[in-house]
Amino acid sequence: MNTRTVVSRQFPILDKEVLNKTPVVNKGSIPRASSLRKGLSFGKIPTGNVDKSKSSQDMSPALIAQANWTFVEKLLKDCKAKTKRMLLAKLGAEGVTLSNSNASDGAVEESTLVTSLCDFLERVWSHGLQKKRGKSALWTHMLAYQEKYQPVSKRDSYLNTDEMSRLSKNLENWSTHCSDAKLRTDLPELPTSLLFDMGNIQGMADVKTGIGMARAWVRLALEKKQLSKHLRTLLSDQNILRSQYKRLAFLRSEEEREQFLYHLLSLNAVDYFCFTTTYPSTDVQQQSNLLNDDCILVIPYHIVIVPNKKGTTSSANVWMVLSGTLSETNRISVPKATLNFPYKHKNLGVLTTLRIGHDNTGLYAKWMIDYIVVRNDITGHTYKFPCGRWLGRGVDDGSTERLLVGTLVSKKEEMEESTTVKQGGSLGRPSPRSRSPAMPQKAEMKPSQIQHMLGDCVNKIVKWHYRRSSERHTTLTALLCSENGLVSCLENVFLLGFKSGRLFMGKHYLWDYFVRVKEQFENELLEELSGHKTTSLERNHQETVAVWRCYCHLIEEITQSSKNLGKDGKFQLFICLSVREHLLHRMLVPMSVCKVTLEMYEETSFLRNRGLLTFLRQILLPLDELDVVLEKSVSHGISSPSAHHV
Repeated sequence: MNTRTVVSRQFPILDKEVLNKTPVVNKGSIPRASSLRKGLSFGKIPTGNVDKSKSSQDMSPALIAQANWTFVEKLLKDCKAKTKRMLLAKLGAEGVTLSNSNASDGAVEESTLVTSLCDFLERVWSHGLQKKRGKSALWTHMLAYQEKYQPVSKRDSYLNTDEMSRLSKNLENWSTHCSDAKLRTDLPELPTSLLFDMGNIQGMADVKTGIGMARAWVRLALEKKQLSKHLRTLLSDQNILRSQYKRLAFLRSEEEREQFLYHLLSLNAVDYFCFTTTYPSTDVQQQSNLLNDDCILVIPYHIVIVPNKKGTTSSANVWMVLSGTLSETNRISVPKATLNFPYKHKNLGVLTTLRIGHDNTGLYAKWMIDYIVVRNDITGHTYKFPCGRWLGRGVDDGSTERLLVGTLVSKKEEMEESTTVKQGGSLGRPSPRSRSPAMPQKAEMKPSQIQHMLGDCVNKIVKWHYRRSSERHTTLTALLCSENGLVSCLENVFLLGFKSGRLFMGKHYLWDYFVRVKEQFENELLEELSGHKTTSLERNHQETVAVWRCYCHLIEEITQSSKNLGKDGKFQLFICLSVREHLLHRMLVPMSVCKVTLEMYEETSFLRNRGLLTFLRQILLPLDELDVVLEKSVSHGISSPSAHHV
């Protein structure tokens, strides 16, 4: 009995009357409780979660924001950090390495940053979901928006009702202003809506998953500078937000959502080509009754030729070749009596050059072209190719083919030009200095001005060569052949003190001088081979002989392989090939002592003035250290020797 007494002190005394009472329990509640208890893990009580979710739904917006502030604050900080890093990387503020490091590192870094942004957007759209319906929360939200505003029966055209009516009105106005729409020289307006871009992404044959489509759409919207605008449109429908997201979700917090959109808006300050460069061989399938099932459209381009005289065309068979950073087209036949037409080709990348020419047939073959405009109808990028020259024999320099260098037209310039066209003007005539490859009768510049221009041009080329690809805001072709490029600067160099007016009747060109120099070099080589020693032009006579051979061979190749080019076009080609062959600075001294130079140049010219000649050789010397690779459109198929050491 004593032992039992000790034990009773350690445990509570049990009341027999209470234990014998039958508990009042609803029938059937105990089996449900036992089954729930079996399914529990870690001793968690399910009713607590239910109560918590109910209480969270009953909470005011202020309390919800306070409860989720840690996560929301982190999302905003991440958004600010990511957009800032992307801007700094694009602007080069994180440092430009002038070294021989791998140029593709920059492109990889940019692609990584954009991919990181896509992942971040998925995190934002995954927060506070009512129910997960797909692997990509962003794309699921977009599909819900598309289902509401664009019925399935109208998705083949990728345009909603408002866009269709607006586009048809634009096309109606576009065709009524001119009896023949083929002679219009302005571009019809492209839709800029969220649904239009969604339709283009859904037409990509090699992107099949929701995550892939969401990433492709983000890249396209970022490249078009429409990301913030499209997301604002997507989030403007409160009914879809309430149906898919809880009240505590980030996307339903108005203040934080606005800050998030403003951070994304800052990315519009820089140019991205993350869609163009990421999908080089993407097949975009058009679901049109007008196309065969096996007809695959990669990228739809729209080409507009703007002649000097409104509505004029050529009787000859006109062709053109488009080149970009990813690919090049074959010859595109321009339809007869047509100034604008669509063209479909696999992704060319960022457009760089355009070659246009004709076969010089018919009564009205000669054609004066101001410029050509090419638009990518997926990304909306518009490229302008200034010309300002004649195509045809017996006019200008007699060229039936010209190389034009493209520049990307900004949205502001596009709007200004569109306004000019609507007011009855032309789509922005090119300035005389932007015409390709050179305009005759240029005003003669002072030597100091030419020196400054040339030094600036060479400096840009050297910097471009050592920059990472993501930090290159232009192309080598543009630095060589565009306005104020190397060809234009050297043209001014060789025109200074040029006495060609005394030797030729009518129009004269620098190419005539270079051909005459070639003839003299050939005579020197013949004398060298015949055993008659000539006076040494340099300390190293063998080097001079090598320069003669290389110069003559290059001039001969250009003459034989580019018969459609005029004299200005051949001069342009010669300068570009001289840079590639490391001949440019080496040929100056042998040229300066030629009899032809004494006959055709004043003493104040760069070739006859010792100080100017020394400057010219020294300023061009850094180009000798560069391994230059020319586009096929620039080199006209003239291959580089496997090893060339003068």
